[in-house]
Amino acid sequence: MIAFVLVLIAVIALLAGAHWYVWRRLFRDTTRGAGAVRRAGTVAVWVLPVLSVGALVSARAGAPFWLQQALAWPGYLWLVVLLYLVLALLAGEAVRAVWLRKGKYPRAAGTPESPEGPGFAPSADDGTDGTDRTTVPSASTASDGRALGSGTATMAETEAEAGVTALAGGGAGGGAGGGAGGGTATGVSRRLFVSRAVGAGAVAAAAGIVGHGTYGVLRGPGLKRVTVPLAKLPRSAHGFRIAVVSDIHIGPILGRAHTQRIVDAINSAQPDLVAVVGDMVDGSVADLGSAAEPLAQLRARHGSFFVTGNHEYYSGAEEWIDHVRELGLDPLENERVEIAGGFDLAGVNDLEGEATGAGPDFARALGDRDPSRASVLMAHQPVVIHDAVDHGVDLQLSGHTHGGQLWPGNYLAELANPTVAGLERYGDTQLYVTRGAGAWGPPVRVGAESDITIVQLASRQA
Repeated sequence: MIAFVLVLIAVIALLAGAHWYVWRRLFRDTTRGAGAVRRAGTVAVWVLPVLSVGALVSARAGAPFWLQQALAWPGYLWLVVLLYLVLALLAGEAVRAVWLRKGKYPRAAGTPESPEGPGFAPSADDGTDGTDRTTVPSASTASDGRALGSGTATMAETEAEAGVTALAGGGAGGGAGGGAGGGTATGVSRRLFVSRAVGAGAVAAAAGIVGHGTYGVLRGPGLKRVTVPLAKLPRSAHGFRIAVVSDIHIGPILGRAHTQRIVDAINSAQPDLVAVVGDMVDGSVADLGSAAEPLAQLRARHGSFFVTGNHEYYSGAEEWIDHVRELGLDPLENERVEIAGGFDLAGVNDLEGEATGAGPDFARALGDRDPSRASVLMAHQPVVIHDAVDHGVDLQLSGHTHGGQLWPGNYLAELANPTVAGLERYGDTQLYVTRGAGAWGPPVRVGAESDITIVQLASRQA
């Protein structure tokens, strides 16, 4: 309990720090005072995290499904936008440092640099200091009618570092503004210009990354093909194709249309068997049962099979197992079936089921089988690969990792999983991990595109 509280405090502190940093760089450092833009930014950094917390806890708290949907889009999307804003702004710190020291910023000739006028004294609130600004006294008109500068521009000794150029007042040769009346020209804060340029770049980068990642998820998963040779597979099963789909995550954001896209993609590949390896849903049968109905359209010569993932146990696993059976899928609850053609297909419950006494039971699923037959195991989490090795499994099919879903999340996923995505060998057992067909939380993927994998089994006897 103490560890949980400490982790919670650390997460809250991290999020608070990230929001403060974004507010400072995007609103405080880019404005001259407490204007409308800064006030709007302040409201946003308070309201958006509240929506994010609401999106995260609404389902567990039993909130009405319409409220879950209303909170999900802005709440989850803000979390991923925040991530890439922080990363972009951190990358921009180097640009800021170099630009403030050495670069020169462009400015059109005759453009006034600041509305404050001569003698402006920068305050701590505008993110500038006195050495970043140049003041030029106003011009006066000479007796011959020509406008002449009435004084000499005064500059801080750090002018070269600040990169500010003094401007003379309006003159006869200075354009339409010259002549009678004279004018005022002042220096603009170099720091303000750089802050705005870096902030705009960070916003553009974050928006582009999140927009592209969202489009990829909403477009639907692509088909990926992998050939896996199995030593025990008979010649008659050579070329057998299994459509492996995981982490569909039907929920408040990804609904029936998402499910239909996945079903259409699977059916277009004409697989021999469909393996749904967990995390199909994020919600109850009452809320999402209709969104899962397109699964009844799956077509495969040897049927469609399902095992639970951790999210099923957050959503009412028993009810979902009954519902997928009604949709025509065969749940494998620590069970095994013999597939005509020469191999065994087994499935185990997810580790999350251990909390309710319904965890994986490898002995029950694999203990009394003929070891001379090839075996394929459906198990949601890759971490059970060592149990699969101990029970002589030839191929384990898993999901769970999402391939990291959001870069640099793949590095964290590598710490918790033996394989994040793809095919690897552990002893005599091969493990294939799909990146999943949906997304948890924000409907965004960066550096880990969603997929449905067609695993083609190959016999060494062929």
